[in-house]
Amino acid sequence: MRTGGGTASTASTASTGSAAATAPAGSTASAGSAASAASAASDPDGDAVGIAADSIAATCKNHGKKYVVRKYYRGPEFYTLRCGTKTWGWKHIKARHGWNTSMDKKISAAIWSGEPNGRGGFSTYTNSCPKIEKFRTIIGTPAGKNDLLTAYKVDQTRAATAARC
Repeated sequence: MRTGGGTASTASTASTGSAAATAPAGSTASAGSAASAASAASDPDGDAVGIAADSIAATCKNHGKKYVVRKYYRGPEFYTLRCGTKTWGWKHIKARHGWNTSMDKKISAAIWSGEPNGRGGFSTYTNSCPKIEKFRTIIGTPAGKNDLLTAYKVDQTRAATAARC
């Protein structure tokens, strides 16, 4: 579900092909949309809404590595987060970088409004001079070219020093 140019995180269900969506911070979704997301109701487009971030573990336990648990939008395009394995996708992110609502929001923000990072994904940066990369996503997995491989906070001590402004 996308409203007013905002982003949406989505999880699809394999049996019905419908998708669950929640609007992240900064979205222009209405309060009704948030209530719908919380109650797992259906929106007018026929997409089910409301899978909580902490239920992804249970979802992935019962589905294969290619199962889509979220969709992140960048304009009309979307990038999927699949259950994955220990080397890519949600299972990798959870094990290596931690998973919570904040991580979900950072991924959404990086994909929606971040800058291409040269690693096939998008990054967010500080609003300083020189700008410093804060958060990085990398796109492209064995399951698909528009799948999220990983996402993580960039270690500032390793960040390359940029030229002075």
